[in-house]
Amino acid sequence: MADLNFNIENENFYLNLSGNILRQDNISDLYQALNNHNIKNIVIDATNLKEWDSSLLLILFKLKQISSLKNIKFKTKNLPVGLDKMLELALAVPEHKDIEPKQKKESALENLGSWGLSIYKIFNKGLDFTLECFGAFFKFIRGKSSARKIDFIFAFEECAPNAIGIVALISFMVGLILAFVGAIQLKTFGAQVYVASLVTIGMIRIMGAIMVGIIMSGRTGASFAATIGTMQVNEEIDALKTMGIEWSEFLVAPRMTALIIAMPFLTMWADFFGMLGGAFVGITALDIPAGEYWKYAWSAWSMKNFWVGIFYGFIFGFIIAVCGCYYGINASKNADGVGVATTKAVVSSIVWLIVATGIITLIFERLGI
Repeated sequence: MADLNFNIENENFYLNLSGNILRQDNISDLYQALNNHNIKNIVIDATNLKEWDSSLLLILFKLKQISSLKNIKFKTKNLPVGLDKMLELALAVPEHKDIEPKQKKESALENLGSWGLSIYKIFNKGLDFTLECFGAFFKFIRGKSSARKIDFIFAFEECAPNAIGIVALISFMVGLILAFVGAIQLKTFGAQVYVASLVTIGMIRIMGAIMVGIIMSGRTGASFAATIGTMQVNEEIDALKTMGIEWSEFLVAPRMTALIIAMPFLTMWADFFGMLGGAFVGITALDIPAGEYWKYAWSAWSMKNFWVGIFYGFIFGFIIAVCGCYYGINASKNADGVGVATTKAVVSSIVWLIVATGIITLIFERLGI
């Protein structure tokens, strides 16, 4: 038996709840009475209430809304604890309004300051990561790292043997292009034989290292970022931290060591195929005798230029490994985050390669190297 009895006395609306109030839907007269009378107080008495369901909660919620709209005082007596808490919870959440708060427009000086602070934070974060990677790298080469030797072997296989094909092809084409471009001007003076010297010096000093750096940025740097980023998504890095294993030693050190060691060998490989590409153009297109071409190429060979190219290779290997691992570690934990990290790793690697090339070239020029 359910009773929803209400009466109005002296601008007071009394609602008595008794018995079992279940599935109440025909209550339009209750709301109509509220709207037709000048009510100052709503009093709800649940002393004799036994069982109830969500329909009662909806009735009370509606009454509370009406009281708020009409400035009517709302009082309850002896509501069951569960019903009282549910009503309080329903009333505690304000209605969502699709109105965006007005944002204060920042001045140009404030925007500049915010930009400077963000750059400073990014720089500090990158510097801390680089220093941590340095520490892990030196631990690894001293044999005191927690990294597994098998990880280094796999990383080195990916960096060196699996990359020699693409490095040889691209370097051959670069040597070929250098020879063609140089021959255009040298032919004017009848000095096309010096194409051999041009290609040799260009490849062994800087072009070989730069081409290997760009290839490895798109190939190995992206692979590092994607692999570590996927581990971030799968929470494998969190598991390493939980087990007390340093991620910098376990993940970064083997990859960085492998790439730093592989880059000089790949640079020498690129130098050879670049010279071979130049020889192909010189001998077949410029009609330079093979013996004459290689004589001028050998005379242009310089150990100073060779070691400069190897030094570039070491530096480029470090830059590519740091960029790839940095964006992999800091990737968002979703598929899109891995893609973004891979893209950023490649772009950042190439940008920093160019910046490092400019700085090192300027230093070597000042030192007369």
